Amino acid sequence: MQQGQPMIVMGEDAQRVQDRDAQDYNISAARAVAKSVRSTLGPKGMDKMLVDSMGNVTITNDGVTILKEMDIDNPTAEMIVEVAETQEDEAGDGTTTAVSVAGELLKNAEDLLEQDIHPTAIIKGFHLASEQARKEVGDISDDVDPDDEDLLRSVAETSMTGKGAELNKEHLAQLIVDAVQKVTVEDEEGGHVVDLEFLNIETQTGRAAGESDLLSGAVVSKDPVHDNMPSEVEDADIMLLDSPIEVDEADTDTEVSVTDPSQLQQFLDREEEEIKEKVEAIVDSGADVVFCQKGIDDLAQHYLAKEGILAVRRAKKSDIEFLTEVLEANVVSDLSSVDPADLGHGDVVRGEEDDLFYVSGDGHGVTLLLRGSTDHVVDELKRGIEDALEVVAQTVSDGRVVAGGGAIEVEVARRLRDYADGVSGREQLAVEAYADALELVPRVLAENAGLDSIDTLVDLRAAHEDGDQRAGLNVFSGDVVDTHDAGVVEPAHAKEQALTSATEAANLVLKIDDIISAGELSTDKGDDEAGGPGGAPGGMGGMGGGMGGMM
Repeated sequence: MQQGQPMIVMGEDAQRVQDRDAQDYNISAARAVAKSVRSTLGPKGMDKMLVDSMGNVTITNDGVTILKEMDIDNPTAEMIVEVAETQEDEAGDGTTTAVSVAGELLKNAEDLLEQDIHPTAIIKGFHLASEQARKEVGDISDDVDPDDEDLLRSVAETSMTGKGAELNKEHLAQLIVDAVQKVTVEDEEGGHVVDLEFLNIETQTGRAAGESDLLSGAVVSKDPVHDNMPSEVEDADIMLLDSPIEVDEADTDTEVSVTDPSQLQQFLDREEEEIKEKVEAIVDSGADVVFCQKGIDDLAQHYLAKEGILAVRRAKKSDIEFLTEVLEANVVSDLSSVDPADLGHGDVVRGEEDDLFYVSGDGHGVTLLLRGSTDHVVDELKRGIEDALEVVAQTVSDGRVVAGGGAIEVEVARRLRDYADGVSGREQLAVEAYADALELVPRVLAENAGLDSIDTLVDLRAAHEDGDQRAGLNVFSGDVVDTHDAGVVEPAHAKEQALTSATEAANLVLKIDDIISAGELSTDKGDDEAGGPGGAPGGMGGMGGGMGGMM
């Protein structure tokens, strides 16, 4: 106030939400995101159909894919999406678990706030619980021998269960383990490093997923540019080219006046000569096969076919980069200065049934060729396989696994409650709330399987109190079993990362007590004020808005 008049420090369009209202707003937004993916958790989880603004359809139950594709228009909700993205980058799987736990932490925190417990005490308690939980995961985990194929297959199958790859998970799990072992090397300290850069994934529709295969080398889904070119070349010198075999275009627009037909013929002759020079450079280099990232002129195709050289045009940049590893070759950018040393060496074979080029060489590199009946099937299969590859790679690198099926969460929650007895102050309540939040995982697994979540949790707690720290839920029978022996195992690193990401996100949200926005509380800077799919107004922009109609 100044001389009885209010001091205006914010613009007319600015919005401000303070104190408990701000906390309620943030917690509601974050919980809405967590709730949107919760039903996808576990072997019995359901899929989501996502339709973007262009009408493209994605059918998946992969948490990070769902959250990336959703039209989320809320700053707090996007912080929770970052939890999934971080989990995907660091662990490869467990995104739904991480986001769901973050949402449950905030739900329990809201109950503590209603008891007039200060957010700082809750944040400190959550931090203490997270640190202790990570220690308990490390204590509970079992060591893995990188050569233990049975256990690695179980890790892969656990990751794929409930996803599009589940129907053929035994066959695919073996391919994944073989692929990871082929790109695993031992470091100087005796540890194992998995370099997935040497693993390429290709997809093909029209055949069953059970016909997927692991191949040494690369696969290129292209046709020869000329019918008279050979389809197979063994013991070949192979050129990887990222410049076109065409007439060079002028950098600026040019007009030429022609007064005589002979002048036009001179231009045509010069263009043909230029094409010949480029083909001669390829021939002189000794190349038998050319994979070109750009275009190849029709005349060049003719000359290359006459020389018996196999050529492929408009190969994907990712294929060219992978071929450099497989063939130990360098990419050629200028044919006028090509060096025979840049060429790679290997065999190129054309598959008659699938119209693919199979390229094998002296370098590293394997290709996982995934097959599926339709584009939607093969896309979801690829997402499941990529997660499983990351999980198996993490298991080999980290060397630790834990029992799945909610076993690790119930055991850590039990130990956290014992730990809470030694925590002084109101932080003790936050530690106990953290333990309750972890038990969300077995509860949701039971709900998604059509089981009674309360009875399931009671049975699991009783088993763990009796000392069975591997007791988890068999969602198919509803029984409490030793999930480790049942082959339901997960990498310890993924669990640790999920706890860290969920805790940090929850604490970040709890620490906010004032939201000041220059305009509408929205992250969408466009002119479209409509909601997402379903027509809910404002997306998650307002306090009462849904998540674009997906809630």
